Amino acid sequence: MPLARAYSVALLGVDGHVVEIEADVGGGLPGFHLVGLPDAALHESKDRVRAAVVNSEQEWPNERIVLALSPATLRKAGSGFDLALACAVLGTSGVIGQEALHRTALLGELALDGRLRPVRGLLPCLLAARAAGMRRAVVPAAMLAEAALVDGIEVHGAASLSDTLAFLHGERQLRRPEPPVDGPGPEPPDLADVVGQEDARHALEIAAAGGHHVLLVGPPGTGKTMLAQRFAGLLPRLAPGEALALAAIRSVAGRLPAGGALSTLPPFVAPHHSSSMAALVGGGSGMARPGAVSLAHRGVLFIDEAPEWGAKMLDALRTPLEEGEVRLSRAEGTVHYPARFQLVLAANPCPCAPAHDRDCICPSMARRRYLGRMSGPLLDRVDLRARMFPVMALTATSDGAESTAAVRARVLAARAAAAERWAERGWRTNAEVPGPVLRTRFALPRKALRPLDAGLRAGELTARGADRALRVAWTLADLAGRDSPDEDLVAAALYFRDRRAA
Repeated sequence: MPLARAYSVALLGVDGHVVEIEADVGGGLPGFHLVGLPDAALHESKDRVRAAVVNSEQEWPNERIVLALSPATLRKAGSGFDLALACAVLGTSGVIGQEALHRTALLGELALDGRLRPVRGLLPCLLAARAAGMRRAVVPAAMLAEAALVDGIEVHGAASLSDTLAFLHGERQLRRPEPPVDGPGPEPPDLADVVGQEDARHALEIAAAGGHHVLLVGPPGTGKTMLAQRFAGLLPRLAPGEALALAAIRSVAGRLPAGGALSTLPPFVAPHHSSSMAALVGGGSGMARPGAVSLAHRGVLFIDEAPEWGAKMLDALRTPLEEGEVRLSRAEGTVHYPARFQLVLAANPCPCAPAHDRDCICPSMARRRYLGRMSGPLLDRVDLRARMFPVMALTATSDGAESTAAVRARVLAARAAAAERWAERGWRTNAEVPGPVLRTRFALPRKALRPLDAGLRAGELTARGADRALRVAWTLADLAGRDSPDEDLVAAALYFRDRRAA
């Protein structure tokens, strides 16, 4: 029998690679052999594919079958190759013509009766197929809403292997995806709901305007979680490319919302302090999957009760904070997941966490040890720190509280000013600007730098901390509508880095 070829897609992180599946039948004792670094799930496809073909009223070759997945050095994982494997085998017996399989990506898991089941990571698979020059793709009909997010490639939804074969023969038309419905998604709660806490509200406004990370410290019930939940509403909506990148991560993680809408709302991810390292930064057996830091890409990662996480967990955030991505190495290979998020940390001032400081029963060493679980290197990467205090009067402080819309208008104006200033260098926010650029090309007058020099001499600042304070000062200038920060704005930036707030 002749050689047949079919095409599918393998995922390595959120990057897809088109896989050519060659089927050769004959020349030995009956058997089914898969070569090309398949994982356990793909090895099990031999029984699924055979049963699906037979139950779809097609003849299974009673000969030696060899299926080679190329490139052979790339690890293939998952059950999404089932449909392509079945079509490659049937192509050797002439059930499907080779021309029908040319430049056609086949994705989906087969049930024993031939039904086509959904698989994870369809969106990045289709993006990779389009980039590799595939003309069309056949996917499970249940995933057409997700497939609609990718244009530039013909997508057809099949309910079963029989439907796929009829389509490849030209005897039946398959369902096509409906046009995607873009939308921002449900709006976050309004900032006006938060009573008082002017310092913390101002810190969040600065963080949103400049892309900075923030730490909120205060007793229970002061509104730390409320403020964090409203932070995403202050950020700009995602651009189409950013929304698609976030959707690809969610697709790999199996977290893409149903309905096919491409959400442009920045994500808000709040893992529990009992989460594992794999749940936080990514991991798991086999090929590592994305964690909370990647699901928060271009949005907000909220770490509540930060000292309860432990130093090892929190220090794992240091590399994503600096580089904007996570690299996870396993025996099967190394995957890269984007993780450019804004970090919001929240902590109680002490282990006993009373409603008011006067009721604290913790000795000073216990308070220091508790907050010391957040390491110095991590806190050095947090630009803003705000202390929150118990609310003393509900009616007086709730009157005239600014809404999310009012604050967001100032944030967008400040971001526009920063984007215009850094456009030639490819940066969009002040938090992305390297320290050497702020000290050379955009150096401030010596008088404006006096607060920083004093902090460095007193040992209250590191060199990295001084650079981060400079970035905050530029954000304050953008919010104030100034061309550059002066001494007062640099001092205000240092106020929000005061270690006593932690």
